[in-house]
Amino acid sequence: MPYGRRYPPRMSGPKTHGPGRRDLSRYGPRRYGPQGPTLGGLAVQALSSVERGYDLLAPDFDHTPFRTPDGFLRATRDGLAPLGPFEDGLDLCCGTGAGLDVTAALCRRSVTGVDVSAGMLERARRAAPRAALVRADARALPFAPASFDLAVTFGALGHFLPRDLPALFGQAHRVLRPGGRLAFPLPGPPRPGSRAALGLLAFDTAMRVRNAVWRPPFVMYYRVLTFGVLRSVLVRTGFTVETYAMAEFGRREDGSPRCRLVVATRPTRAAQASGAAGTSPGPPAL
Repeated sequence: MPYGRRYPPRMSGPKTHGPGRRDLSRYGPRRYGPQGPTLGGLAVQALSSVERGYDLLAPDFDHTPFRTPDGFLRATRDGLAPLGPFEDGLDLCCGTGAGLDVTAALCRRSVTGVDVSAGMLERARRAAPRAALVRADARALPFAPASFDLAVTFGALGHFLPRDLPALFGQAHRVLRPGGRLAFPLPGPPRPGSRAALGLLAFDTAMRVRNAVWRPPFVMYYRVLTFGVLRSVLVRTGFTVETYAMAEFGRREDGSPRCRLVVATRPTRAAQASGAAGTSPGPPAL
């Protein structure tokens, strides 16, 4: 494969059954339906590292609300289609592979998924057997410069502290070709004082307390990832940034979109020389 080591097809995910192995199915009632994880299993996962936690959750992950909803995936695909065509695509932090179909629909030549969790990659291999799957840290991608035209990520940015974002976006910039795009959907922040805002604050606080008293840390902080923060880091990394309203999710009372598609472009040499980013036809930018 031209884009690094393919995930071994015979390599299995983490074992949770058998002598000396933790059987998560016995820890309390199941959440999110009969195929979802158990309450105790979620607790064990939450007290693990990010990598180990997702290894444990992988068999049940697609039956939880943590999986990116199909509506977001379809809207992202439809929003990016006018900006193509693309040849080679990369799904950063691909998890169980929900977003690999989006990349495959947009890219004519190859699709690659990267994740740090072996368990999640094993599930992704079943979901997208034709994709090249690589176990790696997204902050240290094992690909040659200018290997891809498109990189996407879904729901993974909260697993990176703000100080890690320059490395994450810097790697995406490095492996994209000039004119290549990094794209991700970004819901707008909840209205201050709303139930959603209070829930997000409570979750953020709980994670900070957990990480203050328990090791290894489990990084999952979505409250601090505002568009302003992300845009600032993307621009400093060398991207030009546009946003597109995702009309499928409607608008707020103030007229702002409930969700935006963020598209960061690595400028071409011509665009860099002129001091302006090239533009492509697409949905109305906001």
